[in-house]
Amino acid sequence: MQNIQKLVSEYQPRILVIGDLMIDEYLWGTCDRISPEAPVQVVDIKKETKVLGGAGNVISNLVALGSEVSVMSVIGNDEAGHEVKSMLDKQGVKSFLVEQSGRKTSRKTRLMASHSQVVRYDKESKNSISSTSAKAIFDKLQEKITSYDTILLSDYNKGVLTRELLEKVISYANKYNKKVLVDPKGNDFSKYKGAYLLTPNKKEAQIASGIQIENDDSLRKALEKLKADASLGVSLITLSENGIAILDNDEVIIKPTVAREVYDVTGAGDTVLASLGFALSLGCDIQNSVEFANLAAGVVVSKIGSATATLDEIEEYQASLHKSSIELHIKSREEIEKISLRLKNQGKKVVFTNGCFDILHRGHVSYLNVAKSFGDVLILGLNSDASVKRLKGEDRPINNEEDRAYILSALECIDYVVIFDEDTPYELIKVVEPDILVKGADYEGKEVVGSDIAKQTKLVEFVDGKSTTKTIEKIQGAKS
Repeated sequence: MQNIQKLVSEYQPRILVIGDLMIDEYLWGTCDRISPEAPVQVVDIKKETKVLGGAGNVISNLVALGSEVSVMSVIGNDEAGHEVKSMLDKQGVKSFLVEQSGRKTSRKTRLMASHSQVVRYDKESKNSISSTSAKAIFDKLQEKITSYDTILLSDYNKGVLTRELLEKVISYANKYNKKVLVDPKGNDFSKYKGAYLLTPNKKEAQIASGIQIENDDSLRKALEKLKADASLGVSLITLSENGIAILDNDEVIIKPTVAREVYDVTGAGDTVLASLGFALSLGCDIQNSVEFANLAAGVVVSKIGSATATLDEIEEYQASLHKSSIELHIKSREEIEKISLRLKNQGKKVVFTNGCFDILHRGHVSYLNVAKSFGDVLILGLNSDASVKRLKGEDRPINNEEDRAYILSALECIDYVVIFDEDTPYELIKVVEPDILVKGADYEGKEVVGSDIAKQTKLVEFVDGKSTTKTIEKIQGAKS
């Protein structure tokens, strides 16, 4: 997966969502008896929560990832519609909402007992929006099209995305080379003709293509049929625990899912659509975008209810699966400040150490393993090349800072590496505010830089006879 964090630090994607907005309402309670009136559970409600649903959940996912989001939709002039507006405003979303007389804004209420859904009841309009409302949305799109990188269509079959509006939106977006991604509904995907990609699940793809997906051959045929029927740039089918299948340049690629305990799949499709649009807007290719979407979905299905995934959560999840790239462990000072705050909020014990680590040897690895044993997360401050020269002389370092950071980041015991340019790591330690500060035992009786910031300082013995200086001397002796 490409380094999304780095790309986001350089550019904030601008994404437009068009689709069916709704409110997902949750009534949380416990159940320990059956009603005397009928053979049903009695749920004692403890709390109520509300989140944006449908296209709103796509929006919430995009906001969580760090995108600049706009939305166009149709709602009713009712309490639910006013709540939708307020919730969008609180998220900082730029919204263009058409109020249509007589229309009921969708509200889905779920009764939850002991984290299990007991029942759901809906209040909504399902009929198509009026031609006047559709025209208002398209007029606004024409006015704002150049403001967006990508357009996401979230179709919950509640009437906003009519065939006529879909045709106009996709055609107009293509004129401006804007990719259109669609979470589809129904059995006729030709209404999405010209979109860059659709995100149907296996069941939806089978219904729309008329092909029962049973093996690799039938999967290819379904992908090809969907691509042809809707003139797609890329054909894609989500396969639940088996991952996501892509037909890209006539090649079928299956990106496997990432294993995690599943608590609730509500909204997972919204997360896939949002994360695909987010990654593509940053310039990632389709395969890296799908890998990113897989990870994001892996995060949200471990949560109850419609949920979102932040970049930090996705990166942490990827690291927990031992699938993160080495580069993801190398952080800037600004990035480590945010990470350190998140770790503190999670109650993690943070360990900090620092050094030049010019030629990595057994003594270094032993020292770092001991340092990691003192806490949950080990952050290593690495002297820059300029800093090493000032400390060790003009002939050092042997290995440049990028190579040293890369090698150190590959060690299992190290969670993050941050390069610093000062002679001491004091300013970096102020940013991290570690629980444990670790230095070598040669600092016994000496002042340890940063000990006034860390909660505790620990000294670690070195392995006898193992040092960078001795390694260099041995190499030079062998050459002579």
